[in-house]
Amino acid sequence: MQKLNFPTYSFRFKNSENKPFIFDDIRKKFVVLQPEEWVRQHCVQFLIEEKKYPKSLINVEKELKVNGLKKRYDIVIFNSDGSIHLIVECKAAKISINQNTFDQIARYNLALNAKYLMITNGINHYYCTMDFEDQRYHFLNDIPSYNL
Repeated sequence: MQKLNFPTYSFRFKNSENKPFIFDDIRKKFVVLQPEEWVRQHCVQFLIEEKKYPKSLINVEKELKVNGLKKRYDIVIFNSDGSIHLIVECKAAKISINQNTFDQIARYNLALNAKYLMITNGINHYYCTMDFEDQRYHFLNDIPSYNL
């Protein structure tokens, strides 16, 4: 798999039916190692190791409804009160991040109301905070670390 713009992390791998799998610490199972999953697993480790978010507040690949349509978010971090702190949208490294990607996460956030957004393809990372009053996002240099 491609080297990404994240620190180096150690992962557990296995092969089954001639397919590579990677262990997901959050879902507690092996998942097929696709290019987007490679980015997602690095991002999860980044949030845990570098930003100090507890695993218990992280959710990966869950369904949500947006305008009656079923969608799946990549990563969500909850606040201790159950509200959503951060949504992360992951793309494979070869996928360029463009306005459609920002529109996608903004649509998801209509249902989730997260304070922070992160978009990554493993190479480029974008961080935003939401301004709900003006219904727009503002770019940040980084996302905040976990704070008790």
